[in-house]
Amino acid sequence: MNTNETLVSVVIPAYNAAQWIARTLESVQAQTHENLEILVVDDGSSDNGPAIVEQFAARDPRIRLIRQPNGGVARARNTGWKQAKSDYIAFVDADDLWTRDKTERQLAILLDPEKPVGLVYSRYVMIDGQDRVIYRWDDTPHAGQVFDILLTYNFIGNGSAVLVTRAALEAADGFDPSLRDKNAQGCEDILFYCRVAEHYAFGVVDDYQIGYRQLPDNMSSNLARMLQSWLLVIDEMDARHPDKKALSHAGLARYGRWIVRRAIHQRRFAQLPRLIALIARRSPGIAAEMLFSVAPTTVIEQLRYRFIKGSTPSADAAPASADPFSLPVGSQFI
Repeated sequence: MNTNETLVSVVIPAYNAAQWIARTLESVQAQTHENLEILVVDDGSSDNGPAIVEQFAARDPRIRLIRQPNGGVARARNTGWKQAKSDYIAFVDADDLWTRDKTERQLAILLDPEKPVGLVYSRYVMIDGQDRVIYRWDDTPHAGQVFDILLTYNFIGNGSAVLVTRAALEAADGFDPSLRDKNAQGCEDILFYCRVAEHYAFGVVDDYQIGYRQLPDNMSSNLARMLQSWLLVIDEMDARHPDKKALSHAGLARYGRWIVRRAIHQRRFAQLPRLIALIARRSPGIAAEMLFSVAPTTVIEQLRYRFIKGSTPSADAAPASADPFSLPVGSQFI
C-alpha cells in the first residue's frame, strides 16, 4: 500500500527540554515519511526550549509550537492530539530519538486492511546523553490481542514508540492526567496502552527504531512514585476486569522485582523500605519475596560484577543477546 500521501501528526510534549529538543526535532524531521505535522506542546517551560522550537518552525512549516501552563505530560499529549489534523498520531518525548524509517514502517502496518490494528509500536534501545546505546531490550515482541500481557508488564517500554489512530485515542479517553494530580505520575504510558488494548489489536515493527534516553532526572528516577503509579493502573484495571486479578497480581510481582533491582543498582538503598512497604499493602507475599529473595540476590549479583568482572550489570535486565536487528551496546543510535 502506498502511504506517502497520508498525513501523520507527531506530538512532542516538552518541559524544560532545551538541552535535547533540537536532537529530537532533527530525528523527526529526518523521517523517510515526509508528510508530517509536528506539534511541540510546551508544558510551561522556564528555559529557552520554546525559542529553539520557534527557530526550527521558522525553517520548517511542518513544525508548530503550542504553549500551555504546566500540567504534566498527559495533559501535554492530550493537547497535542486534540489539535492534530491527522487521524494517525505518533508521540515522542522531547529527549528521545527515532530511526529515519520509524514512521514509514509503522504506518504501513497501521493502514494494512488485512490486519486491522489501533496501535503500532517498535522495539527500543536505551541511549545516554551522547546518543550511545547503553542497553537493548530483546524481549519477544507481542502483537494482536495483547491486553492480558500488558497487565503483567509494559512490553512497549516507553512513550515514544507508538503510532496510534485517533479512534483508539478517543476510545481510551487519551492520556490520564489524574496520575500526576495524585503525585503518582510515571505510568501514564502503560495505562494508555491498557485502555487501547481493551478495544483494539496491536501491531509491531520488529526492529529497533526508538532511542529511549536515560537521564538522572528522568521521571522514572523517583521509584516510589513510579510504584504508586503502577498501583493506580492495577486499581483501574482490577475494577473493570475483576476476572483478571491474577494477571495484575503477577504484574505487581514483576514490577516489584524490576523496581527493587533498579533501586539497588542505582544505589538508592534509602528508597527500599518505602518500596517494600508499598508492595506489602497489596501483597505481603510479594513484599516478602522482594525483601528476602530479590534484594539479597541483586546485591550479590552487583558485588560479583563489580569486584570479579570489574563492571556493574544493567539495572533493567541481562546483557543484550545477538539477533537480526542488533544495535551493539556502545554504538551510536543514529
